[in-house]
Amino acid sequence: MEFGLSEEQSLLVDSTTRFLGEQVALDTVRKIAEGDTSDHKVWSGLTELGIPALLISEEAGGMNLGTMEAALISEALGYHVTPGPFLPSATIAATALKDSNQSELMADIAAGNSRVGVAFSEAVGARDKAGVTASNHQLSGTAIFALDAEADFYLVATNQRALYLVSTDQLERRALTTIDKTRSTCELVFDKTPAALISDNLDTFDRCLDIGRIMIAADTLGAAQNMLDQAIAYAKTREQFDRPIASFQAVKHMCAEMAAQLEPCRSMVWYAAHAFDELPLESRLIACHAKAHISEVGTFVAKTSTEVHGGMGFTDLVGLHYWFKRIGFNRQILGSPELVREEAARLQNLVA
Repeated sequence: MEFGLSEEQSLLVDSTTRFLGEQVALDTVRKIAEGDTSDHKVWSGLTELGIPALLISEEAGGMNLGTMEAALISEALGYHVTPGPFLPSATIAATALKDSNQSELMADIAAGNSRVGVAFSEAVGARDKAGVTASNHQLSGTAIFALDAEADFYLVATNQRALYLVSTDQLERRALTTIDKTRSTCELVFDKTPAALISDNLDTFDRCLDIGRIMIAADTLGAAQNMLDQAIAYAKTREQFDRPIASFQAVKHMCAEMAAQLEPCRSMVWYAAHAFDELPLESRLIACHAKAHISEVGTFVAKTSTEVHGGMGFTDLVGLHYWFKRIGFNRQILGSPELVREEAARLQNLVA
């Protein structure tokens, strides 16, 4: 048995990587991060490649591909710190709306005409005396760190983990500033805001949360791989004492340890994506482990690759901080490693 990508999967990754390499250079990311331009042009280009349509059925104009393909794309987007609503709109929302009566919205997502943000933070780890409640198809409360501050709709999880769809023109939205400026986040304020119930089944919320965590793990994998590649390239060209620093034993060990910790993570992401579609009894546990483990490996790679660069690693000229901060944001969103591991322990009845 051969464990590897199919020809179709390889072509999908190659075409996406080629587009990102040509259209999402560091200067483009920097302009979007600094607010000089929006991510709409990047998302439009990805739409032409069919990226928003990956998980959407063919009846709604989608490609009807699997979680594995989505994870491969998420890794490529992380490698290029690509701004855009892939995580909330193309994966989490697409999963939530799959069995709903929102076929028109699904078609709009696939065509790139609509973006759906996600507000799950309060349901994953609610703040004291905060959160979102629902009554008679109306929402009240506040949701912080909602993904995509430019979305047309939001998929909102209440404190009871029911999922509601809300139009942007029905709510108050306040932009937030986080360490990761390649992704926009916002605070949503609800005051008896009309909302459409998508699902009050806990399994639906869990599925959305699981695929979100798998995509974040894949994104972190891509971002960490880029930082490792940059560290190796820099070590080969940077000279001290008339020799490249890559020849120094300490630098060799740093790069080797990063590679040794990161490479097995790729198999972990692939297996998590496979389990999500094919092994429902294992998928939740594997998604938790993938998110927690790769978050910590990514943090290690981000720190170590910056150290390899020395003082240059902290400059905006190199731009390492975009990958560093993205990995840091991924570590916390939809559950920190500590919280996610506690969930995994509960799934295995290891804690009360």
